[in-house]
Amino acid sequence: QVQLVESGGGSVQAGGSLSLSCAVSGYGAERYTIGWFRQTPEKEREFVVAVRWDGGGTEYGDSVKGRFTASRDFAEHKVSLQMDSLRPEDSAVYYCAATTSHVITVPARVNYWGRGIQVTVSP
Repeated sequence: QVQLVESGGGSVQAGGSLSLSCAVSGYGAERYTIGWFRQTPEKEREFVVAVRWDGGGTEYGDSVKGRFTASRDFAEHKVSLQMDSLRPEDSAVYYCAATTSHVITVPARVNYWGRGIQVTVSP
């Protein structure tokens, strides 16, 4: 069982920055790829970013490339997401996710989810 707890988020004006953090715990958690998805009431859950546990690098969704930066701190057991140049369309509930799958962009392949945290970007 892996537990994921999100923190950070909040509200900001367009062009601003926010950061999210996901505290990761549980047996074998270090062998999970950890990432973020986001969702609004109007859309399906969307892949944002994932940091592979095996040194395989970080993968970003097309809509956030060049603006968001993710990092994983194994010693501190957390994954951080720095979000810059935010846009109103980035507003969503952001979910931390853990998966053992090599396919890391599909919600159905996620093994564990956090509760989610709201990010709101005003025009």
